[in-house]
Amino acid sequence: MSVSNVMTPGPIGLIADTHGLLRPEALAALAGCDRILHAGDIGGPEILDALQELAPVAVVRGNNDTADWQRALPEELVLDITGLRVRMLHDLKQYRPHADDRIVVTGHSHRPLIDARDGRLYINPGSAGPRRFRLPITVARLYLAPAGPRAEIVPIL
Repeated sequence: MSVSNVMTPGPIGLIADTHGLLRPEALAALAGCDRILHAGDIGGPEILDALQELAPVAVVRGNNDTADWQRALPEELVLDITGLRVRMLHDLKQYRPHADDRIVVTGHSHRPLIDARDGRLYINPGSAGPRRFRLPITVARLYLAPAGPRAEIVPIL
C-alpha cells in the first residue's frame, strides 16, 4: 500500500478493466480531468502512457496484471486528495474498511457502481475495455466539492 498527498480542484477521472484496450471514447471522456485513477486490469504499458498524456495517473494492479512490470504496481493505494482519504484497489471483496476512508475506488466486476453507505462513497467506474457479457462500457468522474464528493458514470459506447 502506498500513500500520497494530492491537490486537485478539478474532476478526477476513474477507469478500470481496460484489458489492453483504450478506446478513443474513453480518452475523450477523461479529457479535462486533473488526475486519473486506474483501478487495475490494465493490459500493456501503452494504456498508462496514453492516460498520462491527459493527466497524472495513479494505478493499482488487477488480478490479470501479471507481467513483471505490473507485479511492481501496488495492490492498494491510498491518496489524500484535498483532505479526503481515497482508497483504491481492484476488487471490492478485498476491501477492509479503514475509519478515515471517505472514497473507495475499485474495478474487477466490470459493473459500474456509485454507492454511498457507511460514511463512504464507493465507486466502480465499470469496464472501459473489451465488452463483457451485456455490461456497458463506461468510465467515471469524481468531483470533490465543499458540499461533499459526488461521482458520475460516463457511458462511452
